[in-house]
Amino acid sequence: MSSYNQIAGQNLDRIAALSDGIFAVAMTLLVLDLHAPAAELIHNNHDLRTALVTLVPKLGLFIMSFITLGIFWVGQQTQLNYLAKSDRDLSWLHLLFLFFVTLMPFSTALIGAFIEYRLALLVYWANILFLGASLFLTWRCACAKQLIRSDMPDGLRHGVERRIIIAQSLYALGAAFCVINNYVSLGFIILVQLNYAIGILRKI
Repeated sequence: MSSYNQIAGQNLDRIAALSDGIFAVAMTLLVLDLHAPAAELIHNNHDLRTALVTLVPKLGLFIMSFITLGIFWVGQQTQLNYLAKSDRDLSWLHLLFLFFVTLMPFSTALIGAFIEYRLALLVYWANILFLGASLFLTWRCACAKQLIRSDMPDGLRHGVERRIIIAQSLYALGAAFCVINNYVSLGFIILVQLNYAIGILRKI
């Protein structure tokens, strides 16, 4: 008779469905930090224009975090597409990854409220770091336990690992720029995200 640990967590469709739901909620929660200007403070077009300009930093953070979650959603889906099956350990590693997904609205709100503080930026970067590290662990676990499909293209195993490591190294470099200026740091992180979102540098 099979033990519980041998049969638990084998359904890939359930992992994918849970992942899609959590990503959808996290992406939606990001926009809640954007608030329309208070009506009592707006008396003409100039007031409205000024109020909208003050929203630009938070809008930029919303876009940045939305892209971040989009990149990691694509990364996880790519892994799931090449899994032949799952098991209990791999399922819990994906749950760990999704835990850090749920923290993204908080880290985004924190840096939005305290964008001038280095600690807030480092918390945001740590969120990205843990997302990448947990996604790396899910892939390593799947490969080590031979849960990967037999028709996986040659080189994909190491290609996935290389992509995550390079991305996290670039994010770390971006975070280090906070020593110079938080806005410089965030600008660099955005450039990294744009690269991975639209493939400016195809081989990275």
